[in-house]
Amino acid sequence: MPSEPEQPPPAKTFADSAGPGPVRPAPCRPQSAGLLERDPELAATAHAVDALVAGAAAAGSGRGGILVFRGEPGIGKTALLAAVHRAAGDRCTVLTARGGEALASVPFHLTRQLLQPALDRFGPEDVRGLLGDHHDLLAPALGIAPPLSPSAAPADPQGVRDGLAGLLGRLADRLRDRPLVLLVDDAHWADAESLAWLDAFTRGGRDRRLPVLVVLAHRPPTPRPDRPEAAASLAALAERAILTFGLHALTPGAAAALARETLGGHADEPFCRELWTVTSGNPYETVELLAKARDRMLEPVAGSAALLRDLGAGARGGGLVARLEALGPGPTRLAWAIAVLGADGTPHLLAALTGMKADEVTDHTARLRRARILTPPPTSPTADSSDQPDQPDQPDQPDQPDQPDQPDQPDQPDQPDPRRPELAVPIDWPGPGDPHAPLEFAHPLIATAVYGSVPPAVRTALHGRAAWALDGAGRGPAAVSRHLLEVHPDEDEDVVRGLRAAAGEYLAVGAPDAARRCLERALAEPPLPETYAEVLYELGCASLLTSPAATVRHLRSALDLPGLDDSLRIDATYRLAQALAHNNQLQEAARTVAAEARRTPPGTGRRRLQAAHFMYEGFQAAEEDGPGRSRRLAELTRGLTGADNSERALVAVRGFDAMLRGEPAAEVVRLCDRALVDGLPARGLGWTDPTWGFEIPSLTGIAYVFADRPDRGEALFAEAVRAFEISGWSGAHLAFAHALLGLVHRRRGQLVSAQRYLEEGLRLADRVGGGLPVHWDTACLLVDTLLARGRTEEARAVADHHAFGPPWPGAIVLPDGPSVLGRLLLAEGRREEAVDTLEAAAEALTGRGRHHVVWAPWPFDLARALASTDPDRAARIAADAYAHAQRLGTPTALGESLRCLALFSDPPESAHLLTRAVAHLATSPSRYEEARARLDLAHATADPATLARATALATTCGADRLPHPR
Repeated sequence: MPSEPEQPPPAKTFADSAGPGPVRPAPCRPQSAGLLERDPELAATAHAVDALVAGAAAAGSGRGGILVFRGEPGIGKTALLAAVHRAAGDRCTVLTARGGEALASVPFHLTRQLLQPALDRFGPEDVRGLLGDHHDLLAPALGIAPPLSPSAAPADPQGVRDGLAGLLGRLADRLRDRPLVLLVDDAHWADAESLAWLDAFTRGGRDRRLPVLVVLAHRPPTPRPDRPEAAASLAALAERAILTFGLHALTPGAAAALARETLGGHADEPFCRELWTVTSGNPYETVELLAKARDRMLEPVAGSAALLRDLGAGARGGGLVARLEALGPGPTRLAWAIAVLGADGTPHLLAALTGMKADEVTDHTARLRRARILTPPPTSPTADSSDQPDQPDQPDQPDQPDQPDQPDQPDQPDQPDPRRPELAVPIDWPGPGDPHAPLEFAHPLIATAVYGSVPPAVRTALHGRAAWALDGAGRGPAAVSRHLLEVHPDEDEDVVRGLRAAAGEYLAVGAPDAARRCLERALAEPPLPETYAEVLYELGCASLLTSPAATVRHLRSALDLPGLDDSLRIDATYRLAQALAHNNQLQEAARTVAAEARRTPPGTGRRRLQAAHFMYEGFQAAEEDGPGRSRRLAELTRGLTGADNSERALVAVRGFDAMLRGEPAAEVVRLCDRALVDGLPARGLGWTDPTWGFEIPSLTGIAYVFADRPDRGEALFAEAVRAFEISGWSGAHLAFAHALLGLVHRRRGQLVSAQRYLEEGLRLADRVGGGLPVHWDTACLLVDTLLARGRTEEARAVADHHAFGPPWPGAIVLPDGPSVLGRLLLAEGRREEAVDTLEAAAEALTGRGRHHVVWAPWPFDLARALASTDPDRAARIAADAYAHAQRLGTPTALGESLRCLALFSDPPESAHLLTRAVAHLATSPSRYEEARARLDLAHATADPATLARATALATTCGADRLPHPR
């Protein structure tokens, strides 16, 4: 154990990888001579680094993983990270970062510390290649490009996390010759977004093995109600760790050895025993106390032991503050400013904040360094920090120390407005050192104590001045907002504007929680009466992805106030309806947009609200007057030509409704074509457009599929996947796009591909939550697909896992859920339950005028279920289904209905009907249904050739077996 307090490994360290060819793995050895009583931990880290390097050299699967060092403040975590850095630095690419209490709310702060230095080694084109299609999404989050325009759709947090995880994986692959080691100190203060990113990346490892080694150091977990997401991510990372070490304090023997190394071999046992008693074996406090004893030239003998307790009081809490104040007003004021600015505490900005001249900042900095309050300056600008001698860990920040009575406070410079300092510091810094390199406290413990010692009024004023200093230095709204959040509300419209701008930046990088905090604080300022409703509107929009209930509350409040112009009122109402729909309140969503539409003058805005009204009414699982709604929709859209997006959206809703009603497929296709421009969504109506949402193009694609045009649906849905992936919408949106592609493959009879898409859709949806509409749709399609493959037990397992069945959700399910459940019950031999389920589906859909026999195939299965007990009724059901199929006119519907009719005909007529069914289905896209019809025909005619062809076609579709015709 060395004699000086350890300095943390520097942020943004990147190991030099120059050298010819890959580095040959060489075993690393524990450096037990540098750290006392840490041999097991050092051996484990050495083994982990060796395994990582060996795995990379063998070009095999990742052999990294997660290591965790956990312990109380000052227990040795940072020292162990430094040891890992030394062990890995000559063979690995080492990236370091440190969490900070003042920066825990700054999104992606830790991510930027880790990844910016790695990207700095690549040229612009290489960086763009590493980021790939996600460049515009990830670059702002990484701080290497400005955020997108505020008018762009907010970034999906899940998509940003996934994109950053993919980037880390690509970096690991590019740097295989020097595998990645990520060292994260003070992880308990890491921002939630960065921890979620690391969580997402490490979830992909098999057997807890990864292509990188992630080493986390943090204090024991404590309840953090203000940061539940961060705590959950940190706990998840710890659960996946290969090893977790709980670090212990130094033993009396180790403390004695350290005392003799620092003060001389003549340090006697009573002195060493008192040293250990005063510090409780805490390495940081032990080193600090020994340094003070050395400075005081204290003899390390029994007679001096009684003095150690008083000396030790200055290592933390009130004693540390007293030590700072003893340096005088100037150093104290500078330390306060450093505590407030945190990572932004460069000499240049500190001078602006305190009103000091350059030479004053330089002088006070030197005094604070001599007092071991600030870190010492680097030995040279290019010094490799990994070459620093071994040093003991500094403690993590303790709970807020008790403060002594405050003495007279240092004088403050006169300022006309304490929140708006004059940036009088010259651009050419006259003092020594880099004016843009931040000054840092020697340990987070000191930062906490100093920040806590600033009188509350002075601290608030300093935050205000820091905000305007950073703004004047061009640091951007997000950097400024951290300080604006700390100032007292004062009806300052500049504060409101700054917080609104910061919220826009946070939304653009996928940090809606940070945006919400800014907008909530802006409301507390408060804004001017004429902008109050606008801020509420922005707050509601910021909460849409994370809290639909909060969005409903904020948007309703905004709509109840004056201040929203017509355009914002329409948009607020539309988004309110979206939030209500996401919250499973479809009826209220429909009523909300209908009421606002009645108040809105004719035009595009009104048509936008009308489209939402008819869409949400149609999505409801039950409604009072479905046929009446359909008539009103048809009348409204009769003269529309698709001249603008509002007309196209209404036509899309009409096309979907016409499909559900079983109207002629040619008319459905005509309406769908009119809703598009050259076969694609019009500009402004795309999958990721924030004005309309993804629902409008979804309706068009689904209607195409059930009009026997899955080719057009596939083109739309493939574009959806591409658009969602590029935009980083990798949660429920991407899951739904996979479900829609699964639908396309199911309708084509490509059952294996359909199952893959649907299972991927469920995997993506499960990452977002449970019980979402996408879960219902995808589970329904997967059950139907597994039944077609002959895998009834697997279908039941899916249904049970996703609670597929009553009570049904408030929204319709794709395809009709009760129809598919009835089919599953029939396959399981539960005929009576199947009949009850299918009859309920018949009653609900017939009452709404919905007669699409492929979307809702209840007639076919109900007729088969009743064939043996009530053949006359079964035959009537089959005949009605054929009539509806004739109106619909698709080959799939005609073929399926003829196959059902054949069950109730004499053998010659049955063979004739089945021949016609095969002819129709052969011209359809539905290969699986064709195989079923050919099998029925083979049994009806006893034709081996037809049977062989049916079996071969079923095999091509991926059906393990076809059910025997009944």
